[in-house]
Amino acid sequence: MQVIHTAIPDVMILEPKVFGDDRGFFFESFNQQTFENLTGVKAYFVQDNHSKSAANVLRGLHYQIQQPQGKLVRVVAGEVFDVAVDLRRQSATFGKWVGVLLSAENKRQMWVPPGFAHGFLVLKDGTEFLYKTTDYYAPQHERCVRWDDPVIGIQWPVVGAPILSAKDQLGLDLSTADVFDV
Repeated sequence: MQVIHTAIPDVMILEPKVFGDDRGFFFESFNQQTFENLTGVKAYFVQDNHSKSAANVLRGLHYQIQQPQGKLVRVVAGEVFDVAVDLRRQSATFGKWVGVLLSAENKRQMWVPPGFAHGFLVLKDGTEFLYKTTDYYAPQHERCVRWDDPVIGIQWPVVGAPILSAKDQLGLDLSTADVFDV
């Protein structure tokens, strides 16, 4: 596995070593020891989630203000533009974002640390997105920042208006959202 550092040092892209031939392919999608050795992150995952979405669905930008979740995310069918936004007020990268293309083809994963909002835009119909979390889902602590907050300025590769859930349509601007004071 190779770690690719992003413009926000705590957010990392993990690229597995894939063994393939005319029969198909094999790769190790997660190994706790390798993950810790390569990233320096000691994460304990407690929950796995799996979603399937149509093209142009945008999910996010989600986070939990208490019980913050680190997420190790990947795509097993289709592709997404995946985004992490730093919501740690004391961070030098507060309010900054990084985005990466994750697909079944490139088999990349992204580590989104606790203290970040996370979202993704689905680029192909039938996309299946998997992610491990370091804390349990706690709806009472869930928050949402607007996907199109002009201060953050994410450059989504969206054509027309994205398909949003009712919850995501109510996302707050970064200036009024709860953020992390660490």
